[in-house]
Amino acid sequence: MAEHNELGKLGEELAVEYLQKNGYAILETNWTFQKAEIDIIAKKENILAVVEVKTRSSLDFGLPQDFVKNKKIQLLVKAVDAYVNEKNLDIDVRFDIIAIHKEGKTFSIEHLIDAFYHF
Repeated sequence: MAEHNELGKLGEELAVEYLQKNGYAILETNWTFQKAEIDIIAKKENILAVVEVKTRSSLDFGLPQDFVKNKKIQLLVKAVDAYVNEKNLDIDVRFDIIAIHKEGKTFSIEHLIDAFYHF
């Protein structure tokens, strides 16, 4: 596996741990619909959190969250609509980003709640 793929996988594992420690139940990881993939679908109280995880080895090219583009947002919206319909859920949906970057031998984790709105 390429080094950036391993970093991404590690980032997703760190994000799952972070969410669980903060009271979220993880419902799905890497859930796919057509061309879209949702990194993490989690639930806390009556909110379904659709979480995009962005992991970077450095901030030289910008913040991790800056790499979530409009096309990705549109795919996430389409995918979560399919998920909610498939599971027949009546729940509020929120879109979050967990931005992770390497700081020496450790990782910095930032949870951006309500990071973007679907349009």
